[in-house]
Amino acid sequence: MEAFKQFLKSICKITDIEFLDSLDYFKVQYLKKNTFFAKEGEVCKQIGFVLSGTLRTYYMSDKGEETTACFCTENHFTTAYKSFILQEISNLSIQALEDVHLLVIDHHHLQKLYFEIPIWQNIGRIIIEQEYIVMERYASFLNNETAKEKYIRLLNEQPNVIEKANLQDIASYLGVTRRTLSRIRKEINS
Repeated sequence: MEAFKQFLKSICKITDIEFLDSLDYFKVQYLKKNTFFAKEGEVCKQIGFVLSGTLRTYYMSDKGEETTACFCTENHFTTAYKSFILQEISNLSIQALEDVHLLVIDHHHLQKLYFEIPIWQNIGRIIIEQEYIVMERYASFLNNETAKEKYIRLLNEQPNVIEKANLQDIASYLGVTRRTLSRIRKEINS
């Protein structure tokens, strides 16, 4: 819980009392490797803060192939945001790449939390703003960097993903073929 508390304090001035009162709205959830936090075709009913582990968010392309949209690691929130916010069917799936430990809150309790502990309105806004910036940066580097630059960025920003995700998932995240990724890895490791 300390990591969650420090994360919240890094984005907003939440008091110890507000933090402790907030914990009543959250529950601990464990996911085994390869199980799902959210599934395509279902409404995503919760948002989770990753205490440990790595998850992969993906969607099915028009060709019926899984395309990785992001990797979520510890000390970050994860959800199928559009589905969660609008409470509509998700086109994304979120799967555990290893055993994952989360703090989760469902949509209903988050709305109560916003009302009963107002600092959470700021926390929610800041988290959504940060997620938007992450998405915009991802789109920019996906379209403006070479395959090698993308891989090096991933190595620098999320090195644990390289260890946890399989080659195909990393390749789809970077927008390259598995063959291209293998070549880049060979060049870098030489």
